[in-house]
Amino acid sequence: MSIWYKDITLEDCERLDAGMGGKGTLMTTLGIKVTEIGEDYMTATMPADPSVHNPLGIVHGGANVALAETVASYAANFAVDFEKYYCVGQEINANHLKASRKGTLTATAKPVHLGKRSSVWEILIHNSANELCCISRMTAAVVKR
Repeated sequence: MSIWYKDITLEDCERLDAGMGGKGTLMTTLGIKVTEIGEDYMTATMPADPSVHNPLGIVHGGANVALAETVASYAANFAVDFEKYYCVGQEINANHLKASRKGTLTATAKPVHLGKRSSVWEILIHNSANELCCISRMTAAVVKR
């Protein structure tokens, strides 16, 4: 059974990436793209190139967190009636397990809890070799419009 409030497409996510003014967002800047929407998960990718590296030449932990929060926030908002509610990140944490230098990072968000006032999401980030690089958890507040 699907967790999404209504049917969503990758094109819906692309429209959101453009932002309210149509000039782009952090997702545009970091190259984050939603790539898959399953019954109970959402997946996004981000290139692990020098634009997201720290001075040591590895993916910056903040870039991992931005990827995790992006996919979890999109998922949280698609899981509610967006005409009546919207979701915002309330708390996020991340454990960085393996450094990444190149390739593509893939983040998959799945709900741990879907409530009336909050939702909790687990996000697993894997590198191009399918090795777990980061595990994150985000709590989203569900806000009435």
